[in-house]
Order: sequence, then C-alpha cells, then structure tokens
Amino acid sequence: MPVFAPLFPPSHKSLFRGKSLPTLLLQLRHRFFSVSSADTASPPMDASSSEVAAVSRRLQTVITTNGGGAGNREAFRQAVVNTLERRLFYIPSFKIYRGVAGLYDYGPPGCAVKSNVLAFWRQHFVLEENMLEVDCPCVTPEIVLKASGHVEKFTDLMVKDEKTGNCYRADHLLKDYCKDKLDKDLTLSAEKFNEFKHVLAVLDDLSAEELGAKLKQYGITAPDTNNPLSDPYPFNLMFQTSIGPSGLSPGYMRPETAQGIFVNFKDLYYYNGNRLPFAAAQIGQAFRNEISPRQGLLRVREFTLAEIEHFVDPEDKSHPKFSDVADLEFLMFPRELQLAGESSKSLVLGEAVKKGIVNNETLGYFIGRVYLFLTQLGIEKERLRFRQHLPNEMAHYAADCWDAEIECSYGWIECVGIADRSAYDLHAHTVCSNLIAFPSWIYLVHTALKVKFL
Repeated sequence: MPVFAPLFPPSHKSLFRGKSLPTLLLQLRHRFFSVSSADTASPPMDASSSEVAAVSRRLQTVITTNGGGAGNREAFRQAVVNTLERRLFYIPSFKIYRGVAGLYDYGPPGCAVKSNVLAFWRQHFVLEENMLEVDCPCVTPEIVLKASGHVEKFTDLMVKDEKTGNCYRADHLLKDYCKDKLDKDLTLSAEKFNEFKHVLAVLDDLSAEELGAKLKQYGITAPDTNNPLSDPYPFNLMFQTSIGPSGLSPGYMRPETAQGIFVNFKDLYYYNGNRLPFAAAQIGQAFRNEISPRQGLLRVREFTLAEIEHFVDPEDKSHPKFSDVADLEFLMFPRELQLAGESSKSLVLGEAVKKGIVNNETLGYFIGRVYLFLTQLGIEKERLRFRQHLPNEMAHYAADCWDAEIECSYGWIECVGIADRSAYDLHAHTVCSNLIAFPSWIYLVHTALKVKFL
C-alpha cells in the first residue's frame, strides 16, 4: 500500500515534540499528545499543535464515553483532518481547480515535520549502518521496468460503473463488502461468517474471473450509484511518458526507487571494494496511478519512498550486529498464527530467528532496526506489529517477507516492508542488459534484503 513514511521528529530538540505528529499526518494512531511547553517552536506551529491537542482531548472523551464505535472513529478522524488542513499541515493539491484525487501538498508545518523525519531516517539507517546513498531519476526507460516485470505485472484489477464510467478496484469492493458483513451483520450465520473470512484470506489469489464471479454472487454494485459493474480487467498502475521529442523512447514515472539501486549494483559493488555485504539506500518520489485513491494520505498517486537494498552472500546470512537487537521483544504475527485464526503475540526477536520463524539473522536485524526506528518516532508498542506474509502473498523467488503494521482507525496498516528477495532483480537486469561483466561475480549475491518505508 503506498503511504508516506511516518512523519515525526528525530529527537527532543525538534520543533515538534510529542507523539501526535506522525499520527496527524498519516492517521496511523488514535491518540495524540500535546506539545511540551519546553519546546521552542514558532508561534504558528505552537498554535497548530495546541489546536490539534484540544481536538484530541475533546474527541477522545466522546470516543471513551460512547464506546468508540465506527461512527465515533469516523468523526474523530474527520475532525483531525479538518484541523490539519486548516492549519496547513497538508491540503489537497490544485484546490482552486477542485483538486485531483490522490495528490496532496504539504504546508510549512508539514514540510518541517517531514524534513525532520527524513533526517532521522538518514541518521538511523544510512549513517549508523554506513550505507551507500544514491539519488536516481524519477523518469525510467521502459526497458528497465520491462526487465523488472513492472510493465507486465504491476497491475490491479479494475471494474467500471457501466453507466457513469467511474472506476474502482475490484478487490477493494469485495474486501469492503466482506468486512462490512463481518462487522455489522448480527444475523450472519456461522457458515456465512466462515465464508467471508475465507474470501478475505484468499483475496490476493483470486483471478479476474474468480473475482468477477464473487462480485456477482454477492450482488456488489458501484458504491456511489448502485449501478451494475463491468467484469474486472487489469490496469497498469504506472504513469507512462515519452523521453525526448521523437516519442520513440517510451518511459514511466518510477513506481519504486529500488530499480535505480539494482541497475547501479556493479558500480556500487566496485565502490565498496568488491566486498559483501553492503547496503545502498535512496529517498525519493514514487508514482502510482491508483484506481481509486482514498483514506487521505494512506493511498496517494505520488509519495515519498525510502528504500534500502542490503546485499549479502547467501552462504552467510549472519549479521555481526544482530546481538544488538536480539533481546528486543515486540508483537509478531507469524503465518502459523494467521492460518490458525489466532492473534499476534509478543516474541523475543532472537528466539524467533533461532526457531526459524524469521528466516535469517540479517532479516531479523533489519526487523529490529525498523522496530527501534518506529518506536523512537513515537509509535506505541501495543499498536505496532510485524506480520509475516502468507505463502500466497509472496513472490516465488522470495525467502521470507514481513510487514511492519500500525493499528489505526482503518485497521492494521502496512508502513514498512522487509523482504528477502533472493537475486531476482539482479538476475533479471543481468539477462536483459546483456552485460558480460555481471556473471563473473553475480553468483555471490543471491539475496537482496529489501527494506521499504512506504
């Protein structure tokens, strides 16, 4: 899911002290903390923070008094959004022209918070881990994204309102229908309850035909008009463009920053003295032509992405600093618990690696570092969990994948992806670029550990 990295200051010296800011900008938490009077913020920012804190106190009273139902959560969320827009933390882009869904501008306070977060991210990961930082173009030639598989496979299934032409993501319509039934239909039989739970569990595996059949089976129509929907069909999420005036060199706005790192692997490897392991990092804009952007900043068409690619010898996935994080204990949601219908539970990271729940030390080390990063930003430990991907969610070449998820009024929302992707991308670019220099040393690198902050 494309969302921004949590926007929160790196230290107590920041202009924005307290836990409210990442939540306010991302709606990733329910509660907000007032800004300490000891901070030396400018008057407009103090006013913004004070108003946000006041809104928080009033609405928390309502939620506590009335049981925190869906209506109260929605009222709370809308009040916070109104405050943020009024105080210019962020606003819809091109508002005087009625705006465009999925595009937002950050105002002065939002820019200040975002700058602080990115500075902390760079300090926590790039500088402390001695990573190699790069900055690659947003415009990417088509051949690069053909090699990576994005041109063929970076799609979502879409349906259209047959009368108005409005477009919707087919899986989201089915997911919303099932969740609504599970949450609100008190007359639901045990059989139907289990059926809807099963649909949610296999949703990512459904083909276009199977998804269309489910939509028809449940009588799902266009949410805005109740008009009938078309059959689902694939829609590529990349923004296409042409490079140069001739129009003969097609390209795309990059959907992720990782490919710029992969195509520069040879030079980075040489820069690092032809030694493994090493990590490369990049912060930049990514673009995804979402079918139906919604949930504010959680699903947008242009967003800031911070990615790390850690390259390691597959014969030795140990990490020299794993002991620094091995004793951390936090909520983890292994696939076994998910398949058994159980909840996440607190696990010690070192034990999870030792028992094989987490595939290897290097993967575990970055899970621990991500946990420290998010909790130091102010994310509450009880609202943070690491969920392991189910087999049907993982690519065939991936060894293990985990998402850092934060609980908010929308449910558990992914904010970081951590994956052991083997050497899929490197091998793909080796084959498509025909670089004869690659095979002499590429055999060493079978694991690219992908750490992505959405």
